[in-house]
Amino acid sequence: MSVKTIYPRAGLKGEVRVPGDKSISHRSVMFGSIALGTTEITNFLQGADCLSTIHCFQKMGIEIEKKKEGLVVHGRGLYGLSAPKETLNVGNSGTTTRLLSGILAGQGFASVLSGDESLNSRPMGRIMTPLSRMGAHIESVGSNGCAPLKIEPGALHGISYQSPVASAQVKSAILLAGLYADGDTSVTEPALSRNHTELMLGGFGAEIVSVLHEDGSATAGVRPCKQLYGQRILVPGDISSAAYFIAAGLLSQGSELLICNVGINPTRAGILKVCEAMGGDITYVNCRDMGGEPTADILVRFSELRGTTVEGRMIPTLIDEIPIIAVMAACAKGITVIKDAAELKVKETNRIDTVTENLKAMGCDATPTEDGMIIEGGKKLVGARIRSYLDHRIAMAFAVAGLLAEGETVIEDSQCVDVSYPEFFDTLSSLT
Repeated sequence: MSVKTIYPRAGLKGEVRVPGDKSISHRSVMFGSIALGTTEITNFLQGADCLSTIHCFQKMGIEIEKKKEGLVVHGRGLYGLSAPKETLNVGNSGTTTRLLSGILAGQGFASVLSGDESLNSRPMGRIMTPLSRMGAHIESVGSNGCAPLKIEPGALHGISYQSPVASAQVKSAILLAGLYADGDTSVTEPALSRNHTELMLGGFGAEIVSVLHEDGSATAGVRPCKQLYGQRILVPGDISSAAYFIAAGLLSQGSELLICNVGINPTRAGILKVCEAMGGDITYVNCRDMGGEPTADILVRFSELRGTTVEGRMIPTLIDEIPIIAVMAACAKGITVIKDAAELKVKETNRIDTVTENLKAMGCDATPTEDGMIIEGGKKLVGARIRSYLDHRIAMAFAVAGLLAEGETVIEDSQCVDVSYPEFFDTLSSLT
């Protein structure tokens, strides 16, 4: 077990450049592999999850070159993948599993997807149901609704699917299968989830329709596709990785940090709205567009934060940032309520439990609820031994908490940050 000890620090200064966006990195490799021609990807995230995506496509005959500045994917077209000779190992990556299932449902060969113990315990029925309705032959090998998943050739039909959850992974799996269907395919969600798939697929040449309804629900649709074509993709910095330094800058007395080149797509940027609602001093600098993705440098300064309520349609835009939002809440004045976030239970850990358990260990009054948590802020945090449960977002969130606590904080299984941010602890240490 790898451990990392964090000591309290104040007055953090400097510029931070976070790794490329995880969601966009995954999709760039996937879409480039099933496009015709070369896709050049700059600022690709070299994290364990994204490397799992690369390895899966390499096993299906796709040549992927690693360059100093990123990747070059030599795509072979929608039907150019080859049958893998062995099980496709998705590691700990739910994105790889769910999106790749949509692509594999349209192929003319059989395949099996399997990952580590954590991945193989996460629910896959949410993609199996709609893909099966489209005519896909997909089954849970263990008959428990989880991976390993066996996918065999099937003739796909377009459907209009009403998703019970706002999930970009569910939506993307269906849209990707829709590329191979015999008719139009659409997904309607109760709220708009992150829309990287729609933006990027459109750039590769797919016919995409996106509609935001008056009641807040959203529909994304795709038409059957004859071919996608390789593109050049510049991946913006990952706002999920930036969130830890945004929080550190707001919470650590006397701090001022500039986090450079961060994607601020509105379907992902709920963390910024929460920070502003809590009284955070945030300034956007050098706002620009990178291939359809809004991007900016984010300047944060120490602020006296106050409690807030995080709920409803905002949740899909910040679901991965709730652990660090909870840390901010612990340091804010007043009560913060997080609700409508039952999705936290099916992440790498049950993050309702792991977040509140570790906050309590640091002396915070945190109460888990059925769909979130209630946090009474204002008490000084105390150093503790933090159980990450191999969840990268727990490890990074509580490393930031350790900067603010009295005494030392020890993060167990700290190597799990390699999933999304291998340089995280080095970057944190570099701030003066």
